[in-house]
Amino acid sequence: MRAARFRWTPMLLGLLSLGHMARANDRPQTPAEGAGGVERASSADKADKADGFSDSLPIVRVRARVPLGAELPETQAGGQLARGARLGLLGNVSLLDSPFSQTAYTAELIEAQQARTLGEVLQNDAALRLTTSSGHAYENFRVRGFDVNAGDIAIEGLFGLAPVGHVPVEFVERAELLKGPNAMFSGMPPDGGVGGVINLVPKRAGDQALTRVNLGWGSRSQAQLGLDIARRLGEQQDWGLRVNAAHGQGRTPLQGQAKRRELLSAALDYRSAAVRATLDGYHSRESFSGGTAAMYWFAGPSLPAVPAPTINQFPKAEGALLSRALIAHVDLALSDQLEAFAGFGQRTHRFSGFINGTHARMIDPQGNYSARMIGQRGYNDGRSGELGLRARADWLGLQHQWVLQLSRLDQDSGSAVNMRPFSSNLYQPTEAAMVELPAGAPKTGDARLSSLALVDSISSPDGLFSLNLGVRRQNVRTRSYLAASGALRDHYDQSAWTPSLGLVLKPWGPQLSLYANYVQGLSQGDTIDDNSASNYQQVFAPYKTQQTELGLKWEQEGMLHALAVYEIRRPTLIATGPSTRPTYVDGGRKRVRALEWSSSGELQKGLRLLVGATLSRAVLARTEGGLQDGHRAVGGPAWQANLGLDAELSSIPGLALNARLAATAPQYLDAANQLRLPAWQQLDVGARLNSRLFGQAAQWRLGVTNLLNQRFFNGAFSDSTPIATLGPARALSASLSLDY
Repeated sequence: MRAARFRWTPMLLGLLSLGHMARANDRPQTPAEGAGGVERASSADKADKADGFSDSLPIVRVRARVPLGAELPETQAGGQLARGARLGLLGNVSLLDSPFSQTAYTAELIEAQQARTLGEVLQNDAALRLTTSSGHAYENFRVRGFDVNAGDIAIEGLFGLAPVGHVPVEFVERAELLKGPNAMFSGMPPDGGVGGVINLVPKRAGDQALTRVNLGWGSRSQAQLGLDIARRLGEQQDWGLRVNAAHGQGRTPLQGQAKRRELLSAALDYRSAAVRATLDGYHSRESFSGGTAAMYWFAGPSLPAVPAPTINQFPKAEGALLSRALIAHVDLALSDQLEAFAGFGQRTHRFSGFINGTHARMIDPQGNYSARMIGQRGYNDGRSGELGLRARADWLGLQHQWVLQLSRLDQDSGSAVNMRPFSSNLYQPTEAAMVELPAGAPKTGDARLSSLALVDSISSPDGLFSLNLGVRRQNVRTRSYLAASGALRDHYDQSAWTPSLGLVLKPWGPQLSLYANYVQGLSQGDTIDDNSASNYQQVFAPYKTQQTELGLKWEQEGMLHALAVYEIRRPTLIATGPSTRPTYVDGGRKRVRALEWSSSGELQKGLRLLVGATLSRAVLARTEGGLQDGHRAVGGPAWQANLGLDAELSSIPGLALNARLAATAPQYLDAANQLRLPAWQQLDVGARLNSRLFGQAAQWRLGVTNLLNQRFFNGAFSDSTPIATLGPARALSASLSLDY
């Protein structure tokens, strides 16, 4: 790997030289000299409004030219969502100007809902469902009927750098979701997700100083402490520092389980008329003891009664996950029409304990099952970077923005496991002893994802239309090694073209846009995780996924509405041979056709709305011998919907109530459509009160997850095995924030 590491040197030198050039050539500019810009206050700027009694307009500041797309898009009315989001290498784009379906959740929503993990934020989106049981060591997602795993999350557009496990959101200003495959704009996700792209925008210091202390408590005895500090430094306030720290520990709703989490992050930024530079670092660690959440693998078409989510199926399990990263970015405005950008980051990740394989296997109707205690030790380290140019010009009567980007991600991984089988029952679990952890973690794989992309974003001067044309040349090189000997097991090295076409029309003014897109996604082929398979752990060649989408968006009186119809087609695995010893091949095809609708914003003063629904038909379009052609795809409900309300009570100044109802239709766990999960609903409620405490602005919050204490299997863990996930237990949370 020494040679691969050496090739990063030119990128690092380019990053440093861009920053040096910017400082050497920087000079103050007036708004008249530059493009000018209006910036809405960030979460740090909102500290002085925490008492809830101000009816003043949001703070607005005008500043000189900054690099193209460097400032965050402003928020929608109500503050829960943003009016724009990152569109891959194009940078920040207004939602009405984007030919894709996008959502950007703000720090204001994160704080109001007491969210501590990324999954708790993204559950607001009706197009997304979790594919791991509540309380599991990981949070994985299904978007538009396709998996997006923890490794597919980007930070400032770079994959392979986000915390692994539960992504803490105390350091997140925006959590952005771009729905559908998008290899052209974002590159190939390292874990192969094609349902969408999740991008995190770290918090930065705003113009107002901030010192915020957060105290929290959760069901059973989970205590939380957090600190958020932001300052701008220098005579021109051109340097900014934002520090976030969080610590939590105690008992959880899962009987006998204790969890501990810690986060420390720092975000340093420099901004001037011509340069924007950032340096982000974080340390994230989470650990658990006394058990972990399970997933449920059924033996036949008869489902057992749903167990209480508080029952601990693995009461002796323990584990820990540690992620650390350092990420640097530079955006340099060489002129009003030309910008250079560069970014580089490195992450280390370590895990040990009972992290994966938390499956109650072959469950019979009485709840009896077999399982394994799996002691693991492993690592996944990555280096990710990009270099590029953005240019604007008028040509042939049209406005053009060209973007050229070079990106690369290197990952090394290793793991070792010790296993011990045991038998148990869903309702009266056996206390199987945790196996001894492996002494070390040999290297088991490495991957290099490199690409070159070019896009031309064309628009008419009158704003009538815009057209995005782009193509990416993606190279994928993966290698896997035998853990015992270190010998090369599988090797793949191939390139592919992934084109993209996006069109936006505004025939009736800037508040309504019609859009269409055709995009492709490129993902690594599946790895066989069924240890009964004849080709267990085989790695398949990368897949190409195609999406065609038509939609419209309109903004009216504080609300943003969106309607889309789309089709996504992706290759899948097919199991051949006897069921006791199957062999998997990648000759299948899955197709999803859907109608998607959402509305968000402030319906009227003090009443905020987040609502959406998806009607879909996800089918197996090509199966072994055609025997299951037309069957419903695993984990593909006919509909799913969310209704979220947040209302301020005029009768009690400073008090607001919120509620979210999520519902999902029945879905199948197997390709034969014999294992059917019933429909489910979950109601979460909360309240917050803005007041003053000891002369300081304070916000009190109270929330209840799964208020009605419903028991339900809420989805499918895998497309290839009949494994269900379990809905959360009813849980209470409370918190207090103080601004100094």
